[in-house]
Amino acid sequence: MFCSKKKSLEAERIVKANDREYNEKFQYTDNRIHTSKYNILTFLPINLFEQFQRVANAYFLFLLILQLIPEISSLTWFTTIVPLVLVVTMTAVKDATDDYFRHKSDNQVNNRQSEVLIDSKLQNEKWMNVKVGDIIKLENNQFVAADLLLLSSSEPYGLCYIETAELDGETNLKVRHALSVTSELGADINRLAEFDGIVVCEAPNNKLDKFTGVLSWKESKHSLSNEKIILRGCVLRNTSWCFGMVIFAGPDTKLMQNSGKTNFKRTSIDRLMNTLVLWIFGFLICLGIILAIGNTIWENEVGDQFRTFLFGNEGEKNSVFSGFLTFWSYIIILNTVVPISLYVSVEVIRLGHSYFINWDRKMYYFGKATPAEARTTTLNEELGQIEYIFSDKTGTLTQNIMTFKKCSINGKIYGEVHDDQGQEIEAVGFSVDPQADRTFQFLDHHLMESIKLGDPKVHEFLRVLALCHTVMSEENSAGQLIYQVQSPDEGALVTAAKNLGFIFKSRTPETITIEELGTLATYQLLAFLDFNNFRKRMSVIVRNPEGQIKLYSKGADTILFERLHPSNEDLLTLTSDHLSEFAGEGLRTLAIACRDLGDTYFREWHKRLEDANAATDEKDELIAGLYEEIERDLMLLGATAIEDKLQEGVTETITSLNLANIKIWVLTGDKQETAINIGYACNMLTDDMNEVFIIAGNTATEVREELSRFTVFCQFSTIQQVDPVTYTCIHSFFSHYHAPS
Repeated sequence: MFCSKKKSLEAERIVKANDREYNEKFQYTDNRIHTSKYNILTFLPINLFEQFQRVANAYFLFLLILQLIPEISSLTWFTTIVPLVLVVTMTAVKDATDDYFRHKSDNQVNNRQSEVLIDSKLQNEKWMNVKVGDIIKLENNQFVAADLLLLSSSEPYGLCYIETAELDGETNLKVRHALSVTSELGADINRLAEFDGIVVCEAPNNKLDKFTGVLSWKESKHSLSNEKIILRGCVLRNTSWCFGMVIFAGPDTKLMQNSGKTNFKRTSIDRLMNTLVLWIFGFLICLGIILAIGNTIWENEVGDQFRTFLFGNEGEKNSVFSGFLTFWSYIIILNTVVPISLYVSVEVIRLGHSYFINWDRKMYYFGKATPAEARTTTLNEELGQIEYIFSDKTGTLTQNIMTFKKCSINGKIYGEVHDDQGQEIEAVGFSVDPQADRTFQFLDHHLMESIKLGDPKVHEFLRVLALCHTVMSEENSAGQLIYQVQSPDEGALVTAAKNLGFIFKSRTPETITIEELGTLATYQLLAFLDFNNFRKRMSVIVRNPEGQIKLYSKGADTILFERLHPSNEDLLTLTSDHLSEFAGEGLRTLAIACRDLGDTYFREWHKRLEDANAATDEKDELIAGLYEEIERDLMLLGATAIEDKLQEGVTETITSLNLANIKIWVLTGDKQETAINIGYACNMLTDDMNEVFIIAGNTATEVREELSRFTVFCQFSTIQQVDPVTYTCIHSFFSHYHAPS
């Protein structure tokens, strides 16, 4: 917008609940969003500026100016302005249509309704009228209007479930929970209207997985983290209602902070045509110069006599100036050399290709009756320019549906398909257990026998699976347990434990209840050490019914093995061999470990953790250091192996891409053997390749040294910093795939 005052940069945000007058003095933005490029005032100047960045358009504008000069123009300006106006108008109409749909989408979002607490009453308000500090009520399956601090919900202990597909593409439900002091507000409108807490938090930013702040209320302060925040773009699921306080609105929300500004984009074909037109224009300039030089020579040698013969002595004419004027005259006369109609033809072809994509029967998904939809007319030409594809593995090449297949417990493998005599093992039946998942199948009855015999290592292994997770449980109308999982891996492990007799029943912020072989056991949850991409593990610290404090941990074997007690050396070697075997079969693996903790040590450690959570400086580093301290001297229990099947048609698709000479790179956090197995399974690696080599450097220098040992046909201009954990890149010989420089 014109005349808009530039907002000062925030160092921190201060928000008071239910007090619009207080919050207005900070001049926070409202909840209106704009994703369109133009408005009525800016469309013409901005669109014309963008169009005349095309070389041909700029050339014909320059030509039009030349034709307005009588001394050099031999053609009327009408012959140039008509095609130029036609091209510019057609493109402007197309751009205006695209932006109209952006405005329409913005209006639909801005005019959505939310229930806002105003003057002690819930009132329907448009999203664009929601202000920072307002308290909003959300109901099941509703989109979240702004970034909210969760205050209370219909679920016990202020829990709620959200879907974040619009933020990170993940369809798994995630859990958020309110502070215990605000969850007591419930759905009491009077108490919510009296809530006057003040939140001091970070300034608006685009970090989806991080939030730091403090809530001050009733003369006490409460630390806030990302688990207390519901972001705009999320959808409330499996929760009847919840109340939240608006922290960030409109452009300040993390969703909009990540969207960025809409920039003018030029396609590869546009850049190619600009280059071609420049070459043609260069040729035209050369031709004009040659003809102008010829005119100058002719004027010197013949022109004077010829002019005297025709007009008599009317004064001499400068031959150089005559050549200069002739140069511009030829530029005008030969203007058809530059093909302005090419742009019109390309726009028509683009439009036709976009409809061909929409009508393509082979791109129609019958599962959800969804046809392909080209949202831009330039999609087809951009797809044709692709040389490299960088892909994730889980959920892209694979179905992201995890199945528990095998495990190694105390040095013994369970889940083998064949016994020692080579006979195929029948699947273990669970029909006698009413809680069992009927779709779960596990080969090898030896595990059930070990469970019935009371093997303490097996019981402890399954206990870890039932306790160390973020799964939430609920009962359906038939009384069956339904698990809400954030990760399919966790769902597979908890389901396996459930079918093997260790049933996760319920959890609260303070306890976890499981059923161990028919006996209910409630564990006091003392601490939860969450998973992240750097830690690559998660742990829980619980007090069991006997009063013992236990740390249960699961994570990547390369991480947990570094933290084992030295007495685990023999078991570590055996389990490592089992993990290599699992990985060779393309299975996803996790290591399982535990540790006994003393009461005195834990109380001292937990006090330091509370101090770290309350810290304002270097909070994350302090917490990470405490996690590292307690997750050591672990006792290895075993490992799990989970199968994630390939998507239908992956092999055929990759084969087709290879035929198109497209190079494919897949990023995965799996073990090296698993990655190789998946590579062959999806046809990225084939038996007819000359060689498959492994790059396993820890630093950029090491990677360069390893690459130099192979005969390659490309150069790496820059290699970014490699993750501290050995980054394994499995790649076929460069005659098939070569890295982009």
